[in-house]
Amino acid sequence: MNKTAASLMLALLISSGCSANDDAVDGTTERRAPNIVVILADDAGYADFGFQGSDQVLTPNIDRIARSGVTYGNAYVTTPFCSPSRAGLLTGRYPQRYGYEFNLTHEPPPGVDAEFMGLAVEESTLGDYLKSAGYTTIAVGKWHVGDAPQFHPNVRGFDHFYGFLGGGSHYHPDLLKPGDIVRDGEAVRPGEYLTDDLAREAIEYIEQYKEQPFFLYLAFNAVHTPMDALREDAGRFSHIEDEQRRRLAAMTWAMDRAVGNVVAALEERDLLDDTLLIFTNDNGGDRIGIAADNAPLRGTKGTLLEGGVRVPLAVQWPGVIAPGSTFDGTVSLMDIVPTAITVAGGNVPENLDGRTLLTADGELDGGHSSLFWRYDVVAAVRSSDWKLLRFPDRAPQLYDLSSDSGESNDLAAQNPDKVGSLMQQLFAWEAGLIHARWNTGTFWSQEDVRRYDSDYVDRERAGIAKDISGEVR
Repeated sequence: MNKTAASLMLALLISSGCSANDDAVDGTTERRAPNIVVILADDAGYADFGFQGSDQVLTPNIDRIARSGVTYGNAYVTTPFCSPSRAGLLTGRYPQRYGYEFNLTHEPPPGVDAEFMGLAVEESTLGDYLKSAGYTTIAVGKWHVGDAPQFHPNVRGFDHFYGFLGGGSHYHPDLLKPGDIVRDGEAVRPGEYLTDDLAREAIEYIEQYKEQPFFLYLAFNAVHTPMDALREDAGRFSHIEDEQRRRLAAMTWAMDRAVGNVVAALEERDLLDDTLLIFTNDNGGDRIGIAADNAPLRGTKGTLLEGGVRVPLAVQWPGVIAPGSTFDGTVSLMDIVPTAITVAGGNVPENLDGRTLLTADGELDGGHSSLFWRYDVVAAVRSSDWKLLRFPDRAPQLYDLSSDSGESNDLAAQNPDKVGSLMQQLFAWEAGLIHARWNTGTFWSQEDVRRYDSDYVDRERAGIAKDISGEVR
């Protein structure tokens, strides 16, 4: 165990009331490294959690995680779509550095070799890092960083995988085809609503590996389309008139129930105090497909506006992180990798873009002076409280997020020097990127621009609301 990890463990011992001599051998403190659990929601709205201010979408179990630890007011993903965002989370690096700029499509676009469509095999994942640190590594749920054999989770650092490889899945078992859900390469058929089934599987792994440090990556597909909901869950929200919002609330309630079951499993086995638990979301809420609420942020999934890239983030570690803490520095889901490596006792690689969220003595730390994004034809940079967006078809936009998180007041014309300096930062970052290994075709390049128009988003959302994809049963 290195000095950093030892200091963290000592902080945990002292703050939890244990003696530094507990389990000591020859004057040294021996305590197993903490379990690490990362729980990821899919396409959820920034405001669609109780701890984020919602009184319509209820999340009591997720709220408990937030109350028991720290919440981050300026947490970001690396890209505004599911697949490259997950690549950034799993590697701790900007995915654009290794050509993972676009979302994965069902079929390769014309001229694209399917062998390139996935997380580059040269990149190490959080599973790789923690496996080398002696952890049992488990991935449950949505993978979505490549379905070819070389991208399979079982060869990308995970001892076990249960879930589906693509970007979406039905939730009702009878709607799933044979082979849609697999366990370590073998086809299985869930016996219950998929959100509950994923939690059940995660709990079985917790029971199996409770005697040793484990890393659990639990990536729900809730609340991604299709909007399949359980009738009993939807009935709880019958007062919500908007059918899309009613199903969204029901699907979120099911996810919250599943999270609660996982946390309860940790508690029942006396593991919760020895677990670093992280809850977050993969990108901004999808306003079009599921009527997500990103208030007070502007924009939706697929844009580099705040509503596309800023996400809820809550981290709990009893005895180390004080309950009810807040952190307003600018952080990224890339920071999960170096944080996990640090608390596991490993050495953080120098090529990571993420920064650890904790100091050596367990104090909240981290934060980036600047973060960068590029998705297809639009790019952005946040430096301190300033954010610049660069478009292919209009002048750049500049916002002061300290007073305008909704990005409603473009200050570019009044601040040409700031625009110029941020453009230089953005160009310098782009100089370290490689060409995208694939693209998603012309439709999405056009859609990527259209989604910046709030009127377009409202029209699309209204059209989908009339014919919701999914089933309530």
